[in-house]
Amino acid sequence: MNAWILLAFAIVAEVAGTTAMKLSRGFEVWQWTVALVVCYVVSFYLLALALKYIEIGVAYAIWAGAGTALVALIGIAVFHESMTAVKVMSLVAIIAGVVGLNLSGGHA
Repeated sequence: MNAWILLAFAIVAEVAGTTAMKLSRGFEVWQWTVALVVCYVVSFYLLALALKYIEIGVAYAIWAGAGTALVALIGIAVFHESMTAVKVMSLVAIIAGVVGLNLSGGHA
């Protein structure tokens, strides 16, 4: 499987795990706690596979940056968190950085 697809699925699993963490209410809801553990294990496994072909600096920055941006957007859309101009500009900067890293190559 293409390493970039593995990385994309790793990001989705990490975002799902972080969302499950919020829903677990500090590990009080065991179903969401199990979901977050499973999602993080899957995410790290897929990230490890992707790292066989993608430079670590590029892969990790994309994984962390895209995950951060997506979780922030989920916070705004699903959990009704605040949306300020600074938050929007910061998200745009993160997304621009992820795009720039993708365009830089990184093998695979």
